[in-house]
Amino acid sequence: MKKVFAFVAMMGLLTFGVNQTINAQEEAPAVEEVAQEDSAAVDSIAAVEDVEAETEAEEVVEEPKGLHKMLKVKFIEGSAGLMALDAVAMIFGLALCIERIIFLSLSEINSNKLLKDVQAALDNGDVEGAKTICRETRGPVASICYQGLLRIDQGLDVVERSVVSYGSVEASKLEKNLSWITLFIAMSPSLGFLGTVIGMVQAFDDIQKAGDISPNVVAGGMKVALITTIFGIIVALILQVFYNYILSKVEALNTDMEDSSVSLLDIIVEYNIKFKK
Repeated sequence: MKKVFAFVAMMGLLTFGVNQTINAQEEAPAVEEVAQEDSAAVDSIAAVEDVEAETEAEEVVEEPKGLHKMLKVKFIEGSAGLMALDAVAMIFGLALCIERIIFLSLSEINSNKLLKDVQAALDNGDVEGAKTICRETRGPVASICYQGLLRIDQGLDVVERSVVSYGSVEASKLEKNLSWITLFIAMSPSLGFLGTVIGMVQAFDDIQKAGDISPNVVAGGMKVALITTIFGIIVALILQVFYNYILSKVEALNTDMEDSSVSLLDIIVEYNIKFKK
């Protein structure tokens, strides 16, 4: 009987052990699958984070700088002292150009209408009315006509000399400050070339200190040389465009003054024939 119980107990232990082994073998793949799924999830999360980090880095790198920031950086890189002198030359040059453009624009009038009004007044014998018309009209043409009418009783020769002399005065007023503009036009590229020389000297100093002529050594000095030259040439080109525009307006006004002077003398001749026989 004891042997039977012992045999049954042994069989039960063997059956339990086999079941545990089978269950363990069945659970092992499941655990491995769960572990693999967890590992894959972690890897995917890490990959997403890496992609996001790379995207943010690219956005930071590719973020465009504003124009004023870029100019500020180049201004500092190109030797702040020389670049400041170029900037001062550009500011003063532009200020003079704008002043001349405004003055010349205000000096332009309809000279044909002015001369017709003067002629109409003189045809009626109203010299004072003609003077008033010229005095109340702006511009060099009106001033020349007024000076001629002031001496209308002194003879045609006196009127002609007065018109010619005062025309020269008005022409010099039109050309006021143009010499300063030409100075700034010449000075800007000269400062740029001075920066070129300074940059080359700096590059040679860097080569001497490093004992090497590699691009990294000379890049700083060459950058100074090129940036200052570029900025100086740009300033000169801008001022030159304004200067040529101003010259064209001055020439047009001088031509208008000459034509109006001749027309005024003809009007005075007709007045003398009509009222001073």
